[in-house]
Amino acid sequence: ENISDLSLNITDCTQVVVPEEVFFTVAAAGILENLLVLLAVVRNKNLHLPMYFFICSLAVSDMLGSLYKTLENIFIILCKMGYLTRRGDFEKKLDDAMDSMFILSLLGSIFSLLAIAADRYITIFYALRYHNIMTLRRALLILAIIWTFCAGSSIAIALFSHEVATVIPFTILFPLMMFFILCLYVHMFLLARSHAKKIASLPTSTAHQRTNMKGAITLTVFLGVFLCCWAPFVLHILLARFCPLNPYCACYMSVFHVNGTLIMCNAIINPMIFAFRSPELRNTFKKMFCCAR
Repeated sequence: ENISDLSLNITDCTQVVVPEEVFFTVAAAGILENLLVLLAVVRNKNLHLPMYFFICSLAVSDMLGSLYKTLENIFIILCKMGYLTRRGDFEKKLDDAMDSMFILSLLGSIFSLLAIAADRYITIFYALRYHNIMTLRRALLILAIIWTFCAGSSIAIALFSHEVATVIPFTILFPLMMFFILCLYVHMFLLARSHAKKIASLPTSTAHQRTNMKGAITLTVFLGVFLCCWAPFVLHILLARFCPLNPYCACYMSVFHVNGTLIMCNAIINPMIFAFRSPELRNTFKKMFCCAR
């Protein structure tokens, strides 16, 4: 906020403000939708598979992102009303906790997408050994490692966020992981045809490959939505750290609230992709709503 106020003094760009009602509505919708995904996977035993557990991990990350933006907006409102000060000790700890939640959401989303990509890769190229390689126990262990690492990293980055040495690895991690996932995708699609020929003699190969490629396409949509929603905010962090007084950087940072809204939109779009691409999950949603009625 201080950087934004200072930057606006040296640029003609007007700060774009998103109404608080929009913030809370989008955030609440994102939390409720992802909560439905979690409940659907818990209730349907047919969804107790590694892929859906990784999807649940992504849903938790999206919920944390929406919750972070909600708490941040409440914090700003309380500061404007005079109930909180921006420089108090309690407020500083609260701000660090919210920053830690934001970083946890970002890292959780990145590594959950990476886990989903790896799962799709094994499904396509090691289809006959998939259930031996990606067991439910291994999937849970992977998720435990991911969230332990993300929690520790988010706390460390939030506490030392004023250090350039901390900001640089954090911001580099985002494009690095996205590049790695992209390479995995390219490798998947380039080898998909050759792998299809090898198992063409199997009676269930056509249906199985169609299902696998559908999963790969779903993951591609996930990645595209994630980049569109998170990349503007990560760029904002970089500009705020390295060129806060540059007029061009300040002009970009004037749309800070829009970038924050995009993060919450990601939490709304992902469950829609789940429901649209997964018939099993879609049927579970229908049964849940019918029972509720």
